[in-house]
Amino acid sequence: MRNPPVRIDAVLVQAVIAAALSFAHLHDLAVAAGQDGWKAWAYPVSVDLLLVAAWKRLRSGESKTAGWSWFLVALAASLGANIATAGLLDLGHVPPWLRVLVAGWPAAAFLGGTLLAHGHVVDHSEVIAEADDVDESTPEEAHKVEPAVRAPTPELVAEPAPPSRPADQVPAALINHAQKVATEHHTRTGAPIDTATLRARLGVPAPLAEAIAAHLA
Repeated sequence: MRNPPVRIDAVLVQAVIAAALSFAHLHDLAVAAGQDGWKAWAYPVSVDLLLVAAWKRLRSGESKTAGWSWFLVALAASLGANIATAGLLDLGHVPPWLRVLVAGWPAAAFLGGTLLAHGHVVDHSEVIAEADDVDESTPEEAHKVEPAVRAPTPELVAEPAPPSRPADQVPAALINHAQKVATEHHTRTGAPIDTATLRARLGVPAPLAEAIAAHLA
């Protein structure tokens, strides 16, 4: 199996070249300002690391003011070294103010890097968890059962008894059936059927049973 061809990213190559040139300019300026040996090489590393830390803070979306502030400081240091080594300054006779800036840079870079690395960054997951903890009810409240609100029991109102039904309003079919029930009762017991028994046998209301009994009398 053949390996895929390696493609060179022009943007990445350009970034590497620009970083190397800026690194060299910072080193040359540090040497001109009286920093020699490993100290001169440490200056460009310090500037680049501060740029990376500031950019990381900006990408995180938190404390953008601090991120932009230290990003501009590191960018000014890098850009200033590029301009200073372009022939505008005599690197053989560096002015005192530039020596002071170069000598004071480590303290400023240390402060900026510490604030960017250990500054308070809000963790959204922690904020959501805290909000959930606040919204959660306590165990006592979670298991507390609200007493059921009982609906008021309507007062029992006695229904008015239906008015007595006149005998002439009783259906003829019901009277005929009642007559058969009364005859069967008389044959079986030898006594006329009373109203209560008639009502029970027919399954009708008491007023209607009385009307039927009056019709049978």
